[in-house]
Amino acid sequence: MVAVAREDGKPVEQLPPTGSIPVRVPGDVFRGRQNQPLKILLVAAEVAPFAKVGGLADVAGALPKALKAMGHDVRVVMPRYGSIDVEKYGLRRIVTNLGVPLAHQPVNADVLEGRIAGEVPIYFIDNQQFFGRDGMYGFWDDDARFIYFSRAALEMLRPLDFRPDVIHVNDWHTAVIPNMLARLYAADPFYADIATVLTIHNLAFQGVFGYGALNLADLEQWGLIKPGMPGLDDIVNLLGRGLFFSDVVNTVSNRYAEEILTPEYGEKMDPLLRVFRSKLHGIINGIDYDVFNPLTDASLVAPYDIASIEKKVENKLALQKQVGLPQDPAIPVIGLISRLYDQKGLDLIANIMWGLMRLNLQLVVLGAGDARYEEMFRANARDNPGKVSATIGFKPVLAQQIYAGSDMFLMPSRFEPCGLGQLISLRYGTIPIVRATGGLADTIDDWDPVQQTGNGFVFTAYDHWDLFAQVVRALETFRQASPWRRLQANAMSTDVSWGNSAEKYVGLYRAAMGNHAESREYSAAATDPYSW
Repeated sequence: MVAVAREDGKPVEQLPPTGSIPVRVPGDVFRGRQNQPLKILLVAAEVAPFAKVGGLADVAGALPKALKAMGHDVRVVMPRYGSIDVEKYGLRRIVTNLGVPLAHQPVNADVLEGRIAGEVPIYFIDNQQFFGRDGMYGFWDDDARFIYFSRAALEMLRPLDFRPDVIHVNDWHTAVIPNMLARLYAADPFYADIATVLTIHNLAFQGVFGYGALNLADLEQWGLIKPGMPGLDDIVNLLGRGLFFSDVVNTVSNRYAEEILTPEYGEKMDPLLRVFRSKLHGIINGIDYDVFNPLTDASLVAPYDIASIEKKVENKLALQKQVGLPQDPAIPVIGLISRLYDQKGLDLIANIMWGLMRLNLQLVVLGAGDARYEEMFRANARDNPGKVSATIGFKPVLAQQIYAGSDMFLMPSRFEPCGLGQLISLRYGTIPIVRATGGLADTIDDWDPVQQTGNGFVFTAYDHWDLFAQVVRALETFRQASPWRRLQANAMSTDVSWGNSAEKYVGLYRAAMGNHAESREYSAAATDPYSW
């Protein structure tokens, strides 16, 4: 499909930024800004390496580096949580006593500045009443905390003398920013031309609160979201407001962008998503090649790359020794690094554990989550001491060693917006066994032993026997040295860097600027029909 712009009254065709979904770009934007560097502000609740709970932090830490390498002026802002060491990261205070409106009253914050990997400026909103706590999420006042952070991200721009072309917001924590720009800042020339992009990393988390959230955001005069859709009528859904007000929306894979339009994956938001499907896109995440590089990874006993893949077995033997399993290069090792919840397909694994224990394999588990799954893996490690190792929790160094030392990597997810584990495992030549959903479907191609193509093992139905069959296929292929080496080479040759994805985000930013300019022209000529 193509994007259609209008230049001098004539259609202009361009590839859409995602490669699959059309975008309309007004002709004046197409002519004037197509090749100019952009000014971008990325706003996120977590950014690696400063604070991380999930994959959002990895995206927010790596994408800006790729954008800067392309020549764009990109900056990042996040809360200054109590766990962030000011001295360790060399943060300096650049704004003090910034009055941030919250429920019609100014609440002061400071702004600190640091660098991501010594390159990208990152700002920290410092209010320890809201963010100086033990943990990042799950507090009774999370609505106030992240509405305040969102407002502060906007208020800091003027004293910093930074007016971005695009503000890139992420998940429900910052999804209210497009709403604020449209309703509180639209008459201010400093903010009026700023376009917005909303990235949905996981639709299951929507920021659902009571009506008081609107008062906190100073938005109560604009009414409530009343789309007449079950589950959305009598609540304040911050992600839903972001979906409505943002200029462009994307998810973190093409497949997930399609899946969330259906009731099965839409988390009760699918009716609203279908209304705005014309501005919904999918861009797969990448991984930071500086962080995930088996040739330079200090966690490994034997660095390697595609030309020295034979050294990978040394990491396997080291992993087996470290986790207390028999050292034997002939025994296939399957790694599992995951949050231990139903979403990750743990129920499928539970249903076939008895069968897996009868196969010639070793299972190395690292993760935490649902107590029943934690206990399941602990029990199997006790009952099968030579076959299962279970480490409950998360240890970054051990995670790297599992990626490098395993032969296969298990991700049988029920749904997976993008997935990070399969991308890292590809980089390390560890073969993914995945279910074809979301980003897993976009990144893993099933192994074809005849054509010698593919980079993993894929099953489609959410069925434990289908998973078991793919594990058996993987074990059988592992026993054939030449095909297995080709499969490893295919995996390590897969481009999972941020380069391609960053280019697509730039296309999305330009489309958002075009949409925003067009909507402002429309607003000037018509009365807004919405009372949101």
